[in-house]
Amino acid sequence: MPWITSLVVLAALIPGTLHAQSNCADRGAVVDKLAVKYGEAFGGGGLQNAESIFEVWISEERGTWTILKTRADGVSCIMASGTNW
Repeated sequence: MPWITSLVVLAALIPGTLHAQSNCADRGAVVDKLAVKYGEAFGGGGLQNAESIFEVWISEERGTWTILKTRADGVSCIMASGTNW
């Protein structure tokens, strides 16, 4: 799965100004929704810098994926999502 790293790097290059505030919420609420509504589970991630991490959430059963950027203050923003995982 070396392409997971590529997805995370690509998401890191997307400027934060492109994302509406409505794509952000408390991390607990976001991951609960990913788990319950989409059946996604944490697939991997890494540090962007001292203030944020990127996480890849996936559902092999449904084929969906989501990339989150989680800030040090506990807020997660959906950076990208899709199908055909």
